[in-house]
Amino acid sequence: MTNVQRILVTGGAGFLGSHICDRLVEAGHDVICLDNFFTSQKTNVTHLLDKPNFELIRHDVTMPVWLEVDQIYNMACPAAPGHYQYNPIKTMKTSVLGAINMLGMALRCRARILQASTSEVYGDPEVHPQPESYRGSVNPIGPRACYDEGKRAAETLFMDYQRMNAVDVRVIRIFNTYGPRMHPYDGRVVSNFIRQALAREDITLYGDGSQTRSFCYCDDLVEGIIRMMNGPDDLSGPVNLGNPDEFTIRELAELTIELTGAKSKIINEPLPADDPTRRRPDITLAKDRLDWEPEVKLRDGLAKTIESFQSIDLSAYRPPTPNY
Repeated sequence: MTNVQRILVTGGAGFLGSHICDRLVEAGHDVICLDNFFTSQKTNVTHLLDKPNFELIRHDVTMPVWLEVDQIYNMACPAAPGHYQYNPIKTMKTSVLGAINMLGMALRCRARILQASTSEVYGDPEVHPQPESYRGSVNPIGPRACYDEGKRAAETLFMDYQRMNAVDVRVIRIFNTYGPRMHPYDGRVVSNFIRQALAREDITLYGDGSQTRSFCYCDDLVEGIIRMMNGPDDLSGPVNLGNPDEFTIRELAELTIELTGAKSKIINEPLPADDPTRRRPDITLAKDRLDWEPEVKLRDGLAKTIESFQSIDLSAYRPPTPNY
């Protein structure tokens, strides 16, 4: 292989980070996976440990680290509400100090760096679907602000490092993503529903279930992330990556019950504070500049995710925080 890159993936043992590591190792790159294992699982990358082009380092991105790399995928940060609200100050530090430390490395190494931002920067949107030009409707002092504002601050840092220091940056905004290797106790709606259905428990629906989300299968998203990293030099972002197909949470619950064959009932609980009522990406920019759009339909991706949940021993997992 020509043009082998030395690539750092922070949060590389997490749900999405591990899939990125898979793709990069398979492509022959020299991959360093950095993770503190707060919400991630070493089992996500154990199959890579004997690869000569893969290295695993236990480290927290809020602390400086010195490595020599060509590219950095900055994926590190708890992404499920119960996890990032468990220690909101640490969540903000992970987003801000992690960005500063990784941008400093990118500046020193002259590396290209990609920031995994989030659709949460749009808050509870007043514009639908959400284009990159929309500046969002975020509560800066609410219980979700540690994550929402942390990611917004990270985007600011990335653009300032680009303007002030000519760092080669890429920013993506990730919408709801699901698939194999989701932590069964991450508290996200897909993993919650699957775990409850497989355990023949009732499905917990927050609110009346009319709120919407757009669910992107992990393989589709990772393809978009890698295309963004290696995309046009003039495309620093932000760029939305997600599936524009919109479903209500109740539709997701009903489909999960159907695909698992469970007899679960749907139980309604109060909607959490600042929970967005609608969420759907405008992916026109990704289509035009990256020639990217999702291919996996929700029914097919959900079936694969259920199959992966059935293949693991749920008793071997524990909730990373007391919130679940």
